[in-house]
Amino acid sequence: MTTNGIAAGRTSRLAALGTANVSDALDKLGAAGAALGITPLDHDFRLVGRAFTVRYVPVGPRTANSGDWLDDVPAGEVPVIDNGGRTDCTVWGDIMTSVAAAKQLPGTVIDGVCRDSAKSVEIGYPLFTRGRFMRTAKDRVELAETGGVVNIGGVRVRPGDWVVGDADGLVIVAADLIDDVLRIGQEIVEREAMILRFALDNMSLRAAREKYHYHTLQRPAE
Repeated sequence: MTTNGIAAGRTSRLAALGTANVSDALDKLGAAGAALGITPLDHDFRLVGRAFTVRYVPVGPRTANSGDWLDDVPAGEVPVIDNGGRTDCTVWGDIMTSVAAAKQLPGTVIDGVCRDSAKSVEIGYPLFTRGRFMRTAKDRVELAETGGVVNIGGVRVRPGDWVVGDADGLVIVAADLIDDVLRIGQEIVEREAMILRFALDNMSLRAAREKYHYHTLQRPAE
């Protein structure tokens, strides 16, 4: 299988698992990944892709904000923007949304806020943020770097890490854990399906959970 074929397979499998099962798999591995406070603008938004990292810092003398890095994001990658969790100014608006959608990027993640949110919802471009606020970032923050390690909702994100978002929030999977997460996540899905089937057939959730060891599904092995 080609590299692109492997990536496409991982993308579809992560999408099928969803954030809840991916988060449980990370717990089983003892790894962090759940990004606290980062949620979709619309509950129907979904995204999966590899991280293209961007970091902003408070503006210095005679410097300026710039979003021109968007031109450099490869197809299939997700802009993951660390604005220090700031909610008093945005780093993303309708022009960025429209350009990103035209590039067919999977979506954008911001540890901070966005504006012109109606455009995102109107055209179905997924944004995962701390919320929305209209005040511009111009003369308030500046681009520090792209391609570095960033912090999103308390999780360290490196370029190439996997990003999964849905109605339940956002989770990050370190690139070197992806195959373990896919394997364990699938095992959890199958075990939970058995629990549900048994519980409905026998009308006992307690018995189903005990039979299939529900409480240890996400617990790291001792």
